[in-house]
Amino acid sequence: MTTYDAIVIGAGLSGLSAAKLLQESGIDVLVLEARNRVGGRTYTIKDPAIEYTDVGGSFIGPTQNRIIRLAKELGVDNYILNEKERSIFVPHVNGTPMPFKGPAPSTYNPLMIMDSLAMIRSFDELGSQMSTAAPWDCPRAEEWDSMTVKEFMDQNCWFQFTKSLMLTIVRAAFATEPENISLLFFLWYIKCGGGFERFASNKDGGQERKFIGGSMQISEKIAEKLGKDCVLLGNPVTRLEQTDELVSVTVADGSVFKATYVICAVPPAIMNKISFQPSLPALKNQLIQRMPMGSCIKTMMYYKRPFWRDLDYNGIILGMGPVAGTQEETKPDGSYPGILGFMNGERARQYCHLTKEERKQVIAEYYAKAFNTEEALHPTHYVEHNWMEEEWSGGCYMGAPPPGVFSKYGKVLRTPFGRVYFASTETATWWSGYMEGAVQSGERAAREVLHAKRILRRDQVWQEEPESIDIPAKPLEFNTFEKNCPTVGGFLKFCGVVTSAGVLGGLLYLHKDRLPDVWKFIN
Repeated sequence: MTTYDAIVIGAGLSGLSAAKLLQESGIDVLVLEARNRVGGRTYTIKDPAIEYTDVGGSFIGPTQNRIIRLAKELGVDNYILNEKERSIFVPHVNGTPMPFKGPAPSTYNPLMIMDSLAMIRSFDELGSQMSTAAPWDCPRAEEWDSMTVKEFMDQNCWFQFTKSLMLTIVRAAFATEPENISLLFFLWYIKCGGGFERFASNKDGGQERKFIGGSMQISEKIAEKLGKDCVLLGNPVTRLEQTDELVSVTVADGSVFKATYVICAVPPAIMNKISFQPSLPALKNQLIQRMPMGSCIKTMMYYKRPFWRDLDYNGIILGMGPVAGTQEETKPDGSYPGILGFMNGERARQYCHLTKEERKQVIAEYYAKAFNTEEALHPTHYVEHNWMEEEWSGGCYMGAPPPGVFSKYGKVLRTPFGRVYFASTETATWWSGYMEGAVQSGERAAREVLHAKRILRRDQVWQEEPESIDIPAKPLEFNTFEKNCPTVGGFLKFCGVVTSAGVLGGLLYLHKDRLPDVWKFIN
């Protein structure tokens, strides 16, 4: 029986990035994948009716330098998504759509603007108190990890408009509800994305671009480079047994593979499907039971023409409808015009019981109302993928812990277990949850193995990635108004002081003849 230098469990971007780096370093590596395809949470469907579409991870942008570097090396080009026209925000379930220009919805109510700006600004201000490598070590870690994002919203939001905006952000970005995730994790996740502006923006942000031909081809091209004998599909790992010298990996059909080291590159929640002998350390075993995957059905609606552009819309809808957020799905050459929509969180669980045709109708009706045109009711093609049904993902986009988990168990997220090392985008410290995070985590785990084999020094395990020359990051920060805009509470307090001073000034003026007596009384 062949004994490999390393076995990688999982042929997603994380596992394949690890395997690629190991093989390039002269390591004999084997990749075991449960699915009958590579790509993991990136999944590109090909169909003559639409050419191709990504029903899994697809977005990239500035500062995501590892995935940009990897794609360029493999000859995969990208394109910028359309954001020229107006976007739409639907603040209530049955509310009137609100068109807006720019990165975020706004309103004519100045107090609501103050409220939403203060809320968004607070994410970066609080996040500045933690490191991306160890957020559980920040002074307020336990305090923030003891509350949900919803509790933070309820304590700090003055208006329903701001709460609706926050709910939309959480659903669209985390595929769950604010009451389900820890504030500590939420703040850390945004910081991993370079701060709120970078994290949430399309232009110059995390959702600026997509890959021509789909994102799964990156994994396919890596697998091709590794060689067909190095990537075994349809082999779910069921048991992992290690000794002081070796690790034995058993797959579903009973076959056993042996290696000196193993990289486990699957989502933490999926690790529960593997029997570890000896068993995982207590905290690690507890952690993987406490990082549930998000609820996501990714949908694609195609039309004869991009009618929304004629209405001065770019295809972006954010809000409280059946989909939390949309993007234009039209190919870069203008063909196959469409809109992708994320049916996330509670909406995914609510509508997953419908048939595919019923979901299509619900979404089309929502688009018709948002764009105010019946043309949205007549799509030419519809594609969807329910990630909650994926046995080897359990959901998407990533595992998001509730309160009480990150501060107590987060420290073991990346800790090796004997000869076993851990990857997956959840273990990244930069753009966790994204393809960039998957590549970072895979390459870091590979370098940990290279360090264990005394090929690299310890200080070479974590490596910074040079900024991409092709997609450089432009500075993104709040403007002067956004930086100095007061909170609603601060503004009202200021108004109260000004009002009180005005009343006092008026009284003194009315009694100016008696000022000497008043002054004498005060002193």
